[in-house]
Amino acid sequence: MLGAGAIGCLFASALRSTGPVTLLLREATAAAAEVVVERDGGASRVSLPISAAAQDGAISHLLVTTKAYDVRRAVSAVAHRLTPACQILLLGNGMGMADELRADFPHLALYCGTTTAGAYRIAPLHVRHAGRGATRIGQPGRRLAPPWFSRWSRTVADCTWDAQIEQALWLKLAINCAINPLTALHGCRNGELAARPELALQVARLCDEIAAIAGAAGYSGVARQVHGAVADVIAGTAHNRSSMLQDVAAGRRTEIDYISAYLLRVAARCNVPAPANAALLRRIRALTAPRIDPEG
Repeated sequence: MLGAGAIGCLFASALRSTGPVTLLLREATAAAAEVVVERDGGASRVSLPISAAAQDGAISHLLVTTKAYDVRRAVSAVAHRLTPACQILLLGNGMGMADELRADFPHLALYCGTTTAGAYRIAPLHVRHAGRGATRIGQPGRRLAPPWFSRWSRTVADCTWDAQIEQALWLKLAINCAINPLTALHGCRNGELAARPELALQVARLCDEIAAIAGAAGYSGVARQVHGAVADVIAGTAHNRSSMLQDVAAGRRTEIDYISAYLLRVAARCNVPAPANAALLRRIRALTAPRIDPEG
C-alpha cells in the first residue's frame, strides 16, 4: 500500500483482517509499524510490515492512497517491483492521475475508487474514523469485478463494484470542485457555504458551470445531480474542514491541479465557458504560491 494517511490507514486496517498488507514507504526504519484506528469510543491496533520503495520484492496488488500530486512519483518509485499483471487501485481525491499512469505504464491494470468514509489523522499511523460511508470501485469498460475484489467486499463496509465508475468519479469531482476551493479560500467549514448567502450564491454559480461541463463531457447523470449532491454533502458535513482547507492552513500543497484544473481542462476541450471556476482556481493558486522575499 502506498500512502499512509488517514484513508490509507483506515483501509489497511480493514484489509489486514483477511490477509497480508504491507506499507510501502520511502524509507523503512523498522520492520513493522502499528496502525491505530479509533472508532465508536474504542481503538483497533494492527501491526503491518514495512517495505522501502527501493527494496526488491514483487508487488502483484497495489493500493494507492497518496495525495493526487504524489501518485505518479510514488508509483514510479516502485515500478521495478510491479509484476506484469499487477493490479493497481487508485483511491483518492481528484481526477487525471489514472491518465498519467496509463501513459507511463500502459501494460498495467488500473482500477479507480471513490469513498465517502470519513477519517482524519491524529498522529502518524494513528487515525480517527469520523464517519461511515460508501466505497465504489471499478474499471472503465469492465462490467464484472476481478477476483481480488471479493476480499474488499468482505472486509470494507458498504463496498461495491461499480460498472459505471466514471460517473461516480465525476460526481465526486463535481462535489470537490464546488466545496473544497471555496472553503480553502474563505477559511470556513463546509456548512458555511450554505449558511452565508454570498457563499451560497457562489456555490450555485460553480454548480451551474460544473453541470454544463459534465453534460458536455457525456456525463448527463452527473449534470442532473450536481446541485442536489453538493447541497447534501454541505449539509451532511457542515462541521467538517475540507482537505483543501486543511492543506492551505498547514502551508501544504493542495490537490487543486487534479480538481478544479482538471475540470477546466475538460471545459476547454468541450468549449464550455467556466469563468467562476477559472477565477476560483486562480485565487487558490495565488493563495498557495510560494512567497518570494524581495530582500533575497
